[in-house]
Amino acid sequence: MTTIAELREQVRGPVIEPGGDGYDEHRQVHNGMHDRRPALIVRATSAADAAAVVNYAREAGLDLAVRGGGHSAPGFGTCDGGVVLDLSPLNNVFVDPIKKTARVGGGATWGDFNHATHVYGLATTGGIISTTGVGGLTLGGGIGYLTRGCGLSCDNLVGAEVVTADGRVRAVGEDQHEDLLWALRGGSGNFGVVTALELALHDVETIYGGPLLYEVADAPAVMRAFDDYIQQAPEQLGAFFGWQLAPPLPFIPEDRHGDVFCAVVTCWSGRPEHGEQAIKPFRDIAEVKAELVGPMPYPALNSAFDGLFHKGIRQYWKADFVRELPDDAIARHLEHGPGTPTVASTMHLYPVNGAAARVGAQDTAFGHRDARYAMVIGAFWDPPGDDDANTRWVRDYYAAVHPYSGTEGGYVNFMGADDAARAPENYGPTYQRLRQVKATYDPGNLFHLNQNIAPA
Repeated sequence: MTTIAELREQVRGPVIEPGGDGYDEHRQVHNGMHDRRPALIVRATSAADAAAVVNYAREAGLDLAVRGGGHSAPGFGTCDGGVVLDLSPLNNVFVDPIKKTARVGGGATWGDFNHATHVYGLATTGGIISTTGVGGLTLGGGIGYLTRGCGLSCDNLVGAEVVTADGRVRAVGEDQHEDLLWALRGGSGNFGVVTALELALHDVETIYGGPLLYEVADAPAVMRAFDDYIQQAPEQLGAFFGWQLAPPLPFIPEDRHGDVFCAVVTCWSGRPEHGEQAIKPFRDIAEVKAELVGPMPYPALNSAFDGLFHKGIRQYWKADFVRELPDDAIARHLEHGPGTPTVASTMHLYPVNGAAARVGAQDTAFGHRDARYAMVIGAFWDPPGDDDANTRWVRDYYAAVHPYSGTEGGYVNFMGADDAARAPENYGPTYQRLRQVKATYDPGNLFHLNQNIAPA
C-alpha cells in the first residue's frame, strides 16, 4: 500500500497534513457549518495527481472527498479523517471560438469561466453565484439564468476527462464511454474525479435584466403572474421568483433597508434593445418599489449576488421539484417567505422549461424534465448561536409547501445533508440506469461523499 511519503513522490501538487502550512485554510469549504479535519489534503495540479490520490485513498480504505468550488451545502468537499482531493488549482479555461466550446479545469469557478468566455461574446448556463464550481454545478444538472434559452449546464457538457475508481484517466465523449458521459450529465460526482470538462458555448454577451422588488402584499399577484408568463415567455428570458430582505444598496430607498420584499430577477439574453419589452409583463403586475435593471455584461449579473454568500457563511437548504403552483401553495409561501431571517436567506423558484424541457427524460441523467420549477429554501447566517432558528425557518417553510410540489424529488445541487435518503426520487426515472453505470465504474462506491447512487 502506498505510504504518504510515496504519495508525495507521485504528485506535483502540495500534500498537506494536519499542522502543515495551509492546512486550516485548505480544509475549509464554503458552508461554515462543516468544520472538519481531514487526514490529508492534496491540491492537484493534473489528472495524474488526481489518479495518484484516488489510488492512495482506495488502497488505504479512506473516505475520499473531491472538491471543486467547495460550494456543496452538505460539505461534500471535505471529511473527517479521510483524504481531500482539492481540484482548485485546475482552474484554466481554454476557449475555442470557432467550435464554440470551452475546455474547463475541474477546479474552475463560473467566475473563471465567464472571464475567459465573455471576451468572445460567449457563455453557457452557469449558476447564480459566480464562486460556484463549474464541475459540481454541471454534474448535478446546472440551473441558472440561461436555462430556458441554452438548456441546463449538463445539456452543454460534450466531453470530459475523468479519473475513475480504478485510477484510470478516461477521455469521455459522444463516441467513447458514452454511458459515462450520459451519467455525468446530472448524476453528480458519483462516477469519478472530473479533472476537465468540455462545454458548448452560446452567443451571450450583453444581457438586459436585474432584480425587480415588490411589496410583500403584492406577492400573490406577482407569483401568479410570474407563473403564467414564464411558461410561455420567449426562451431568451430567464427569471426566477424569490424573497429578499433589502440590503443597504443605493438602488433601494434608504428608509426601506432591512424590509422584506418579493422579487423577480430577470435576464434577457436576446437583443438588448428588446429587453425592456420582454420584461414589461413583470412591470405590469404591480408597482416596482426598487430595481436595478438595465443592459449589463452577462458576468456582471452572474456575480451580482456573490457578496451575500461569502465563504464561511453558515447554511441550511431544502429543495423540491415543483410541477404546479396552485393558489393554496402560494398561500403557504406567503405564510413563511416574508419571515426570511437574514439578508441572504430566501426561497427561489427556478423555471425548468424552454430548451431544458425539450431534452428527453432518459436522454441525460437529469430525469426531471417535466418539472415546472426547481424550488430551494435556504437560510444563510454567521453566528453559530443562530443555527436552530435558521434551520427551523427552512424546515417549517418546507413542511408547509412540500405537499403541493407534486413530486418527491428535488434538484441534487440544492439538497442538504439530511436528505441523502431521497436519492432515488431526486434522480427520478434515471436512477436504475445510473446504478448500472455506477457498478461499472465505481463498484466499491469509493465516490460516496455526494448525493450518492448505490451501485447495482
